[in-house]
Amino acid sequence: MGLVARTVEEMGIPTVCVSTGRDITELVKPPRSYFVNAPMGNNFGAPSDVATQTRILRAALDLARSATVPGSIVDDPLLWPKSFFFEPAPPSPEARARQLKK
Repeated sequence: MGLVARTVEEMGIPTVCVSTGRDITELVKPPRSYFVNAPMGNNFGAPSDVATQTRILRAALDLARSATVPGSIVDDPLLWPKSFFFEPAPPSPEARARQLKK
């Protein structure tokens, strides 16, 4: 996302990445980013929540116009109603063996 945004910015087109992974966004450093603390895939809010989706879209567009500091990350105030902590299953013995061979 950040590499594509920087390439588009070099052509004079402002970009805003709407992200749900703040740690990844901080590492990638896109020119401007709007962070939404929601499960991945829900960057603009929950399905069918048109009001939230519209609000986030308007905020991201406003950020494209108003951001003055490169690498800005603006946090959205959204509070997701359910816990969404990601806990991946442990790798299978076969998958672990393949990784160890690399």
